[in-house]
Amino acid sequence: MTLKPCFPPRLVPVLSIGLLAVLGILPLAGCSRAPDATPISFAVFGDPAEFAAYQELVARFEQRRPDIDIQLQHIPSQSDYRKRLAASFSGGEPPDVFLLNYRRFATYAADGSLAPLDEFLDGSRILRREAYFPITMAAFTWEGQLWCIPQNVSSLVVYYNKDLFTAAGVPFPEEGWSREDFVDAARKLTLDLDGDGRSDQFGAGIEPNLFRLAPFVWQDGLDIVDDPLRPSRLVLDDPRVLETFRWFADLQRVERVAPDAVAEAAEPLENRWLNGRLAMLFNSRRGVPTYRTIDRFSWDVAPLPVGRQAAGILHADGYCLASAADNKEAAWTFIEFANSFEGQTIVAASGRTVPSLIAVAESEAFLTPDLPPAQARVFIETIPLLRAVPVIRGWTAVEDLASKEIERAFYGLASVEEAAADAGSFTAPYFSTGP
Repeated sequence: MTLKPCFPPRLVPVLSIGLLAVLGILPLAGCSRAPDATPISFAVFGDPAEFAAYQELVARFEQRRPDIDIQLQHIPSQSDYRKRLAASFSGGEPPDVFLLNYRRFATYAADGSLAPLDEFLDGSRILRREAYFPITMAAFTWEGQLWCIPQNVSSLVVYYNKDLFTAAGVPFPEEGWSREDFVDAARKLTLDLDGDGRSDQFGAGIEPNLFRLAPFVWQDGLDIVDDPLRPSRLVLDDPRVLETFRWFADLQRVERVAPDAVAEAAEPLENRWLNGRLAMLFNSRRGVPTYRTIDRFSWDVAPLPVGRQAAGILHADGYCLASAADNKEAAWTFIEFANSFEGQTIVAASGRTVPSLIAVAESEAFLTPDLPPAQARVFIETIPLLRAVPVIRGWTAVEDLASKEIERAFYGLASVEEAAADAGSFTAPYFSTGP
């Protein structure tokens, strides 16, 4: 069957092609709708490799179900995607099926925008709860109901430039390496290459935000909130948590192994990594399709350096179903296929995701022995160590506001104590928004 992805007309009533181009959302050539097929709109984000995988996913599904016409909406940027998705719900015309991170779905579930999926899953002959990594199912469960089917799972890992490590005589990071090992390596890999008194090559790159700080707090046996299940406030101002926060901020303020604000503005972390001037980059699996285009150096991945104990942070997206969908059965049929062994195998080919289906994650479709990273199993082996941030209605605002304060401390614009206190004060109202 010919692929017919398009930007659903009912989602963009009168936008011109020119305006769509400005927004980065383009209808694809050959867009058409079979007169007798049930139209289902499907919204995703991601880079070209991931988009190609979604195109293939739609094509395979339509070969099996020509009675359902999947209309594919693609917005590359995640931030733009979130804005457009929120606008579509506000306007009363959301996509039927859409991809959403577990940190963000509770906002939509709380106001009735999502359809719960327990009955669909329990009645499925294709999908089984126990076939998925348990933490992914738990992450999309809120107020006793399952709201989205997890598509992927990823841990935060350290990408490292093998050539820079070798040139500096620094051993490659290994499982169980400590924070002290990490900082020592980062110092040796931070270099002033042209003798102008400023570092040109940095040992480490990490985004200064709450999502990056959290796993290090957990590694110290602490938490970022007062109660992980029913949080009522951030506790970054706890004296013990402040010590971890200070260690995190001091990577830039004291150790100078991470770029300062000026260096970051001149060359963002990922660009610096791609250009070979960053020895270690903290990121999830999402960067792999882009990093596989690197031909100037060799790279691999390692687990996070360990504090008092090992811990990581969950990254996971899921397929969600809008409560406003006209034909939920047809939409579920597509979600069911997308999360089957065949469906997840197709998307895994993009390199961007760690499949949430255990069988696919353990297959060569994900492990791809002929493509980097060579240590792809790190993503699987660290899953038992993962924790999720709280799933509450106001979490998106909590994370955004707290991250601004963490960034201020990281770049020396505020003390750690001041940033922690402000983060708690600014985020307090978002913990009381109710279910």
